[in-house]
Amino acid sequence: MSSIDWGDAPTWIAAVFAGGAALFAGLTIRSQRQQIAEQRNFIGEQSQNLTLERAELRASQEQRRRAQAKQVSMTFRTAGQSGAGDYNTSVGYDRWSVDVLNGSDEPVRDVMVRFGDTYNAATAHEVEASHLPDHGRRTVPLAVLGPGRTVNFESPRFQEVTVDNNRPVLQFTDRTGAVWRRNEHGVLSEVEE
Repeated sequence: MSSIDWGDAPTWIAAVFAGGAALFAGLTIRSQRQQIAEQRNFIGEQSQNLTLERAELRASQEQRRRAQAKQVSMTFRTAGQSGAGDYNTSVGYDRWSVDVLNGSDEPVRDVMVRFGDTYNAATAHEVEASHLPDHGRRTVPLAVLGPGRTVNFESPRFQEVTVDNNRPVLQFTDRTGAVWRRNEHGVLSEVEE
């Protein structure tokens, strides 16, 4: 029988330690890969959370930005008479009468009502100042409309068909300097520069 030379004890010890070190290194690499995968998942979740939070913050900021503008309202009706009718005939209308209420806690500026794309309001009267000597008469456009105040704008006199084809549109500037427009349907939109 041949005898196998298994080497000496120091070589054996070195081989065992080298094998143990390789096993430990392999286990360490596997553990680190698991940690990296967990960290990637965590970062992905955090990224999704931040995206949602940003969207919520933008929506909240937009809501705050629009808060004052949403409190400025417009109601309108036809007014006046058209035609030469006598007391036996019905008489139509020849202008718009528009009430603008600033229901916010701060003033709005440069308040203007337009009729269609062509006509500006002819007159403006501040309702709460109607008892004053000027009967609340104001310039058009109205420079400032205070909180809780109402102003009445009237269109120039038209024929009925012109009145019907030139619906009122309100435009004003809020406290931040943003310009807003509210159409005949009450839709509020910001006017882009």
